[in-house]
Amino acid sequence: MSRVKNSVATRARRKRTIKLAKGYFGRKSTVFKTANQAVIKSAMYAYRDRRQNKRNFRKLWIVRINAAARENGMSYSTLMHALKVNNIELDRKVLADMAVTDKEGFAKLVAQVKG
Repeated sequence: MSRVKNSVATRARRKRTIKLAKGYFGRKSTVFKTANQAVIKSAMYAYRDRRQNKRNFRKLWIVRINAAARENGMSYSTLMHALKVNNIELDRKVLADMAVTDKEGFAKLVAQVKG
């Protein structure tokens, strides 16, 4: 039986990993073994942080809504409860954007919910 060589596929696989590691510092961008480890680790971080990103934005929106609500004499929790009771279905992203860009509109919303 003849001997099978796999150098073409191996080189292609290694080139693909090195290409993914472009821009990494030092040997992590040139040496396959360290580049492979760095690429695997970065993929793990990317997977994790795609989920953490959603959490971080939700935290940011809550902080912004709370600050704007307190300027209008209400706490975050009472505002959110009042919105739910009055069947106003605005999500936190929209409320946070209103709190930053449209302060008068947010104040009217709080006044409507209070009354």
